[in-house]
Amino acid sequence: MTTGRTQLELESYLEVCESAVRLAGAVLLDRFGRVSARKKGPSDLVTEADLAAQEVVRQTILEAFPEHSLVGEEDPPDRPPSQTHAEFRWIVDPLDGTTNYVHQVPFFSVSLALERRGELLVGAIYNPISGECFSAVTQQGAFLNGARIRTSGIRTLSDALIVAGFPAAVTPDVPDLRLFNEIVLASQSVRRTGSAALNLAYVAAGRFDAGWSFSTKVWDVAAGILLIGEAGGVVTSPEGSKHATSSGTFLVAATPELHRELLAMVRRLGLRDVS
Repeated sequence: MTTGRTQLELESYLEVCESAVRLAGAVLLDRFGRVSARKKGPSDLVTEADLAAQEVVRQTILEAFPEHSLVGEEDPPDRPPSQTHAEFRWIVDPLDGTTNYVHQVPFFSVSLALERRGELLVGAIYNPISGECFSAVTQQGAFLNGARIRTSGIRTLSDALIVAGFPAAVTPDVPDLRLFNEIVLASQSVRRTGSAALNLAYVAAGRFDAGWSFSTKVWDVAAGILLIGEAGGVVTSPEGSKHATSSGTFLVAATPELHRELLAMVRRLGLRDVS
C-alpha cells in the first residue's frame, strides 16, 4: 500500500496531471470549429490544435517535474522526447478524436498518464465539451470529477454494450473489423465513437461493458488502462496476456466472465495484434 511520502508524491502527480489535461482542453475548446487539418497518414488527421494542446501539456509537466520525460502523439520527428532516459515518463494524447474534432462532433478528449519503469501511477482523461474528468491513481481507485466509479457488473456478451476500435485506415482483413462482425451479432449492441481514450473511460465508469483495439498506440490508452484496472475491470492484450504499458492494443471488460467470453471469440477467430 502507498503511504507517507509516496502518497504525497502521487497526489502531486495527479494534481499536475489533471491541471495539464484541463489546460489542454481549454486550448481545444478555444479553437473548436475554426481549425484546418492536414493528413499525417491515410485517413489520419492532425490540426494546429493537437500541436498547441500538446505543447501546453509539455510545458505544464516539465515546469513541475523537469527531471521527467514526456512522449506524445504529436512529438515532431526532429525533436526526441525530453529526458528520454528519465525514470518517470508522461504519455500524452493531446487530442484523441481528431476526426471528430475537425468535423465538429463533440466527442474528443485529452489523455495523460504517468508511468515509472513500466508501472502506471496516475492518469486522467478530460472531455472539454462535457467537463468530465476521469482520473485514477494506482491502488487508490478511479474517479469521475472526484466521485468514485466502477465498471458494470455485466457478465455475458449477450447483455453487453461493447465499444469498438478501428485503425485510421480500415481494410477488410484488419482484426478489429473481423471481430466487430462477430460481436455485433452476439452482443446487445456495439458502438464506435472515434475516441479510444473516452471508450476506455466509459468502460471504467460502467457506461460501456467492454471494448478492444488491435491498432491503437500507447498514448491513446495509457490513462484508460489504469482507469479500468482501478475501477475493477479486466485488462489484457488482445491475445489474453498481461497488458504491456508500451502497447496501445487491448481487450478490456467489466468482469472476468465477460472478458473470458470475448477472449474465446478472439482466439476462435485466430486474431493477432498488428500494431
